[in-house]
Amino acid sequence: MSLDEATRSRISELVESKEVVLFMKGNPQSPQCGFSARVVKILDAYLPEYSTLDVLSNPDIREGLKSYSSWPTIPQLYVRGEFIGGCDIITEMSESGELFEALGVEPPPEVVPTLHITDKAAAGLRQAAEQNASGAGQQLRLSVSTSFESALSVGSKAKLDIEVESNGVTLLVDRLSAQRAEGITIDIIDTPRGPGFKVDNPNAPSKGELSVQDLKQLLDTDEKFELLDVRTPREFETARIEGAHLLDEAEYERIQALPKDTKIVLFCHHGPRGANMADQLLAAGFTNVHNVVGGIEAWSDEIDASVPRY
Repeated sequence: MSLDEATRSRISELVESKEVVLFMKGNPQSPQCGFSARVVKILDAYLPEYSTLDVLSNPDIREGLKSYSSWPTIPQLYVRGEFIGGCDIITEMSESGELFEALGVEPPPEVVPTLHITDKAAAGLRQAAEQNASGAGQQLRLSVSTSFESALSVGSKAKLDIEVESNGVTLLVDRLSAQRAEGITIDIIDTPRGPGFKVDNPNAPSKGELSVQDLKQLLDTDEKFELLDVRTPREFETARIEGAHLLDEAEYERIQALPKDTKIVLFCHHGPRGANMADQLLAAGFTNVHNVVGGIEAWSDEIDASVPRY
């Protein structure tokens, strides 16, 4: 496909407008494909902020990028105007340690976290490793995302992995996760689906929850806070709470520039999307984040019946 000059010029302006630009499907808060979600997760671990563009909302850019970069797929990452690669290349660079240099980020210091593994969990981890190891060199791995989501898996040792021993079990922890993993306790608990591993991280921030009655009281005071609606623009037009701002890309950029102790209150239709966004803001360093339980549906049902239900 040929690339017209107007589209080429626009793409050039976009890749040169910010130091790091990711062309993706969706946005960092709601990726619309697994590959975009994977790259966002990687970049979030390296950078406090970066620029993105949703190619689904910009079909001319989506098609033009294929010629501009000579790369057929999305996402595409540019750093300081230079094309770096797509999902597979970014993943490989992260595993090899090359992504630090590409992004201009200093690698974190090699910190060996202290882990606590109970006797029951140690036996379970050894059994899991034996059952899931697919070949030589496979080891148990613990990762902790920027939103403090912990994951146990089995995989090969990467360049920046650290070996951590606890209760006779050795886990691989990547250097980006190491500081967030300090003091973690791993146990086995009974769940409705049977025994399962539980990772307790003392470093994980906790999001607050507000009832719609709490929100009403807050709105009736002079206390300053940000009330953010994380629904879609169409939902926002259908029903809204007075004083709320739709969290679109422009609003998200504004919020990112606020002091990290700013009080932020989030709501969606029923609650889960607000909770997910609260996790993202906590991962970004905000410390006073709250989600409205039940969302605007509960607000309409319990506080203001004039707000349409849908």
